[in-house]
Amino acid sequence: MEADSDFQSVHWDNTPGVEADAQLGFSSTHTFKPTTAVSPGFRTDYEHTADDADPTVPKWDGYLVVQVLDPVKELEGTKDMYISYAVKSQTDFPFFPQQQTVVRRRFHDFVFLWQHLSQDFAACVVPPLPSKHRAEYVTGDRFSPSFVEKRRLDLQRFLQRISNNPTLSRSTLLRSFLCSTEWSVSMHQAVAHAPDPDGKSSFFDSVTDTLVNSFSRIRKADERFVEMKEGIDRFEEGTGAVDRLWSRARTRQTDLATDYHDLAVAVQGLGFLESGITEQLNHFANTLLEFSSLIKHNVNRTQDPFLSHLHSLQAYTAASRALLKLRDQKQLDLEDTSEYLSSAQQERDRLAAIREGHPGARPGGLGAVGGYLRERVDALRGLDDDRARVERMRKLDAKIKDLQAEVKKVHDLSEAFNDETLREQAIFQAAKQDEMKEMLGKVADGNIEMYQQAIEEWDAIIPMLQRIRVDV
Repeated sequence: MEADSDFQSVHWDNTPGVEADAQLGFSSTHTFKPTTAVSPGFRTDYEHTADDADPTVPKWDGYLVVQVLDPVKELEGTKDMYISYAVKSQTDFPFFPQQQTVVRRRFHDFVFLWQHLSQDFAACVVPPLPSKHRAEYVTGDRFSPSFVEKRRLDLQRFLQRISNNPTLSRSTLLRSFLCSTEWSVSMHQAVAHAPDPDGKSSFFDSVTDTLVNSFSRIRKADERFVEMKEGIDRFEEGTGAVDRLWSRARTRQTDLATDYHDLAVAVQGLGFLESGITEQLNHFANTLLEFSSLIKHNVNRTQDPFLSHLHSLQAYTAASRALLKLRDQKQLDLEDTSEYLSSAQQERDRLAAIREGHPGARPGGLGAVGGYLRERVDALRGLDDDRARVERMRKLDAKIKDLQAEVKKVHDLSEAFNDETLREQAIFQAAKQDEMKEMLGKVADGNIEMYQQAIEEWDAIIPMLQRIRVDV
């Protein structure tokens, strides 16, 4: 499916049409300029069929399972040393060259994939990558086993979320990332994006569009998306509370493990004083040490991964919020363009009423000020009022025709983006629930394993303690 302009922003820019707008009595603030972007990375092998009755419902056909395994140090001993990961994929997608593939990729390759998926699929919730410049990455050893394992898990989650998205999982760029034996960022850099037909103005347009809409408010909010935002707010508030409390509990567990270790040392010292039960006290001290180790192990293998996954889920939620914000910008584009059309129509009706001998009500806003100033300037220049009005009406008629076509185009774009946003939010909700189930399940399994081992340790010490004879 080739990319088209369905999900591209309507950007506001200064174009040659500004002078014509000024002559019609309108402010140049609302000059519109639609832009399109074409990119091979936007292509997908997912085809819509007649069965896709509801465009807001995601369609899952087939499966794609991706694993990130076997981190290896490359160019070890040199300044260019880096970690590569084995990326294993299994799928039944017919457009993949093989059902099972294994390739090696480095972190920079993942960054390239994320950047271009984010650019090419603006209407999708593209999952975030682990940051390369987080404080713990800078202060710690980025080649240490703990760091590498943490990053491997983060990259695993990144690809898992992409593979669970019906649109992203069918991206030609993802297929190349998973299957190509000649993958090279430098090679794909040249083909991932076609030249911008408008030159280098697209970045400026994007910034301008964001700034303009930042000071605007939606006049008619869609309750569906308002409810989604409120749900995200509540979820972020809840996960924030869990993060704080879990971090506090982790600190206490670490302190508890240290206390049990110190207690074991104290009991062992007591054994040197009680010669009759030295053996039993030493065994009891060893049990305390084992219990302390079990707590530390549980912190490292259960509680820390839970916190890491929780932080990743919070970043994923932020990406979902960003998509809702982008949808709001599309609606603002539609409302602003419609308002511009309405102002032009009102000005055209006013001029027509004046020509027919009826006083016309001037439209409000900056257009009214511009129209009034234009009339005063024409009067001072001695221009014929009627001829000037006819010329302005002629230009307004042409402008209204263009604006009507543009409003329809922006309306269709906004509706298409709404459908895509609803579908993406459904995908995100399903992924979120599945990940929460996985997170909590691992916590439960980890605690069950720890306490079962603890019970075995404490059960083993009971016969030893029963051998202590107490003479009365």
